[in-house]
Amino acid sequence: MKLSTYNFLTSVAIKGVKVGFPLKLTINKKEVVESEFNPTFVERILPKLDWSAVYGAAQVAELTEDIPAVQPENIVENELLLQKLHHLLFEIDVLEGQLECPETGRVFPISDGIPNMLLNEDEV
Repeated sequence: MKLSTYNFLTSVAIKGVKVGFPLKLTINKKEVVESEFNPTFVERILPKLDWSAVYGAAQVAELTEDIPAVQPENIVENELLLQKLHHLLFEIDVLEGQLECPETGRVFPISDGIPNMLLNEDEV
């Protein structure tokens, strides 16, 4: 699972959950898969990102020295930061781990890079 995907996952479908975001991420196994840097693509995805979730992912991936806690206003002018953001979002691949609902504590496993977000019948 790419960390860009993590930024969009929520557990709001669980009965009684109001927000369900951001999920608590645990990484047990990850790999870096290099990909071509496209600054325009990174710039265009910025408005869709929740920066606190981006920074949370950076903390779990141990990349907080690369990603600031608060999104800079001039981020599109900072190509080095865009490259670091690209690395975090598109090159870090979570192979094993889990996502946890912040409201219920429900754990969703990540196995072979795929988060299992299926709910039990009594959860919907």
